[in-house]
Amino acid sequence: MMMTNYQRFEFSSPLTAEQKEYFEEYGFLHFKGFIDSDRVALFRDEMRSIEERWIAAQVEKINGVPIKYGTDVDGRPIVQRFAFSSQYSKTLSDFLNNSRLHALFPLLGSQAENPRIGENEKDGLVINHYINASGSNFSKMGWHTDCLRDVFYGKKIQPMLNVGVHLTDALPDQSGLRLIPGTHKQNTVSLLTRKLYFFDHKPDKNEIGLQTKAGDLTVHDGRLWHRVAKSSVVGEQSRRQVMYIPIISGAYAIKNENSPTLFYQRFQKLVR
Repeated sequence: MMMTNYQRFEFSSPLTAEQKEYFEEYGFLHFKGFIDSDRVALFRDEMRSIEERWIAAQVEKINGVPIKYGTDVDGRPIVQRFAFSSQYSKTLSDFLNNSRLHALFPLLGSQAENPRIGENEKDGLVINHYINASGSNFSKMGWHTDCLRDVFYGKKIQPMLNVGVHLTDALPDQSGLRLIPGTHKQNTVSLLTRKLYFFDHKPDKNEIGLQTKAGDLTVHDGRLWHRVAKSSVVGEQSRRQVMYIPIISGAYAIKNENSPTLFYQRFQKLVR
C-alpha cells in the first residue's frame, strides 16, 4: 500500500534546520498554504489567458520546447504542458522574483555555483495540466528524474530543485505526485537506469504520494525519482494543475527562439 504519511511544514524564511535536515534525508519538502486562494485563482486566470493566445496563434514550440495540446471535458482545445510561461505573463514573471522562493536556494548545497531561478533556462516556468478524459493528451507521467536535460546537453549533472506550486487539490485517488524518498543520493548508473524514463508507470513499493492542496508548495531534488499517477476518476474531478519552477546552478544556458529541440523532447507527445 502506498505511503501517504510524511511530514508537512509551514513555510519559513530562512528555512529551519529541521526543514533542511528533512530535505537532506528524503530529498523533498511539502509546505502548506504557500499562496492564498486569491493568488491561486489569479494564476489559473493567467494560465487560461496564455492558453487562449497560444491556441489562436497555433504555437507549436517555445524556445525549442514542444507545447502539448489536448481537449478538455467540454470539448474545447487546451494546453496541457506549457513551457516558459512566465515570458507571456508579467504576473507570473513577478512571482518568480518572490523573495520567499530565494529562501530555497540553500537546498542546492553549499557547493552550488550561481544559484538562481531558471526563468529563461531549461524549460522555464512549466505548467502541467493533467486531466483524465477522452480527449486528454496528458493524464499521467511515468517515472523520471529532472537530470535528463543535463545528460542530453552533454554536461555534468548540476544541483537542481523542482519547485511545484499547486493550483488544484490532489488526493490519493485523484492522481498526484509520487516520490521515492532518498533516491537523490543514488549513483549515476542508478539515476539513469533504475526506471525506464517516462514509459514506466508501475507503482514502486517505496514510493509515497503527496497529498497537496491548492496553494501548497513542494520542492524536490532534481535527482529524485518521481512520477505523476493517473487519476482513478474521470472528468472534471480528475483535473490537476501545477506550476513548476526550476531552481538551478552552474553555467548559464539561456534559451531563445533559435534553441534546438532536444532528442528526448521529440517524444513528449507519446507521454499521455
